Amino acid sequence: MRTTRVALLDLVVTLALQLRRRGQAARGLTLALCFAGGTAWEKTCRLPEASAHDDDLRTLAYRLIDAAGLQRGRLTGITLKGDDLIAADQVAEQISFDRAREARLVAEEVSDRIRAKFGPGAIRTATTLLRVS
Repeated sequence: MRTTRVALLDLVVTLALQLRRRGQAARGLTLALCFAGGTAWEKTCRLPEASAHDDDLRTLAYRLIDAAGLQRGRLTGITLKGDDLIAADQVAEQISFDRAREARLVAEEVSDRIRAKFGPGAIRTATTLLRVS
């Protein structure tokens, strides 16, 4: 299950970056899982508000993967898709007193600039760099 979450986190970061680069935000996410033997599972869930931020998408993606109830099935494919996309300038910006969230959003902006300058692999979430045997 740990490697599944790592793969999902990598998909979240990639999706969020693509949305921000395009000036879009997602109102929902769809998670699709493929298993050995050809069976598939798919679930869509809406975000409380449209977003292109890593934290918001990660929280919902983890809820979706938990809803799948993975146990011993061999996972052969995982897909994460942003749904009901809107222009990012249509998303209302909330005033927040959550300093930790604000710091993460600033770090996200810096990460985006580093990726734009040095390529998408220049900076990644530490969890996705760990090798799990």
